[in-house]
Amino acid sequence: MRSGFVSVIGRPNVGKSTLVNALVGQKVAITTPVPQTTRHAIRGVAHRVEGDEAVQVVFVDTPGLHKPRTLLGTRLNDVARDQLSSVDLIVFMVDGERGIGRGDRFVAELLPETVPVIAVLNKIDRIGPSRILPQLEELQQLGAFEEIVPASAATGSGIDTLADLIMQRMPEGPPYFPDGQVTDQSTDQLVAEIIREKAITKMREEVPHSIAVVVDELGPGETAGTTVIQATLYVERESQKGIVIGKGGSVLKSIGTQARAELELVLGTSVWLDLRVKLMKEWQRDPKALDRLGY
Repeated sequence: MRSGFVSVIGRPNVGKSTLVNALVGQKVAITTPVPQTTRHAIRGVAHRVEGDEAVQVVFVDTPGLHKPRTLLGTRLNDVARDQLSSVDLIVFMVDGERGIGRGDRFVAELLPETVPVIAVLNKIDRIGPSRILPQLEELQQLGAFEEIVPASAATGSGIDTLADLIMQRMPEGPPYFPDGQVTDQSTDQLVAEIIREKAITKMREEVPHSIAVVVDELGPGETAGTTVIQATLYVERESQKGIVIGKGGSVLKSIGTQARAELELVLGTSVWLDLRVKLMKEWQRDPKALDRLGY
């Protein structure tokens, strides 16, 4: 058997979580248009049989490396950096739509020489063919990459090629996860992330970055086939509570409706979901609050 760990690295919003989901074959990481959505090193597990040999790849989705403005940002960068050396392969992603910039060069300089790297030019579905080749050439200047792959994680273009290149480079090793397991997240973590994803898609401006979700209760309901979930959405300022709740509770109700629909699919039960909004002042800058929230 062959197995290994692969870190997916890049600046915020280049499509790392979407790529991990595509490579695993199902959703294991939340995705939104908002940069810095990913806050943990989330592992997604891909299982494949090539000929008579089983291959298991553990993909590590990481927070986008960026110039931090808060203690949370600093800790997210630390999470990403921690995944640069203790892996068998790195996938370095750039956003073809936005073009290669200083942020990409900054990340490229952090890549260790001791770990092989495959570079991916993502979002090629959003740019004309005439822009792809120049960006591939520019990407080539950023490092000594084993391969450079143009792809679209959203549409699946180039994903099979990338998956093959990754699988070929996995060393002999044991299975790190049982067959069928696709993530290392606990049920509480998965539930909290789904709720946060739905909240982020409803918010604008600075509010998405100010939202943290904690699952207070998760267990079977009194009725068979029902799961009861109570969760709290924390915000940093009093004014943000009103935005998240909405007039007459309309925004919070919408978040709950969307989250419940996905949670029922994930958990395979009916879900009774109770969401609350509480204030935790400036939690992104408070080390004790970050520890309490799991960051």
